[in-house]
Amino acid sequence: MIGGLGLTELIVIFGIALLVFGAARIPEIARSLGKSIKEFKKAGQEISGEIKEPTNDKG
Repeated sequence: MIGGLGLTELIVIFGIALLVFGAARIPEIARSLGKSIKEFKKAGQEISGEIKEPTNDKG
């Protein structure tokens, strides 16, 4: 179970994506999504670090 989705739901979502985008574009879309998630996490860590940094200096 990934993110609350069962195997059946994942298969249906993949099938719809295959119909909409075509088999050739699926790897490209997945790669772009992975890069976006990586950048989003990196930005979140940077913001978290900036928030924690001033509180550590005052202590």
